Amino acid sequence: MHALITGRDVLAATRAAGTLLPGRRERPGVAAGVLAHVLVSGFWTGVLAAAERRHRLGAGGGAAAGLVIAALDLGLATRAYPAVRALPLVPQLLDHLVFGAVTGALLDRPHRTDQGTTSTTSPGFRVL
Repeated sequence: MHALITGRDVLAATRAAGTLLPGRRERPGVAAGVLAHVLVSGFWTGVLAAAERRHRLGAGGGAAAGLVIAALDLGLATRAYPAVRALPLVPQLLDHLVFGAVTGALLDRPHRTDQGTTSTTSPGFRVL
């Protein structure tokens, strides 16, 4: 959204993410960026899912986790990858915050089972 509003290249962040893949540091690309985003997002979703099993995150906890993830991701990536460093910081922080909030909220939802019940922290909850 930031790129659209400011008239910047909307694929710049995707191409920059592509430089995270081995052998691509100097060769950004959209396909490599999509793959990098899927891998990184999948990894962090797994971490948040593991955390959710121990502590309910919800949207607020997920947003806080997203900011911690941003500190880790961007702390490493901006030092080592010039294409990531060249991107505006605030939109990247907001992207991580939203990722965490949405992931935390989705992981916190009851899960439907084959018997028509939901798996929640409260036994006996049934879906009508």
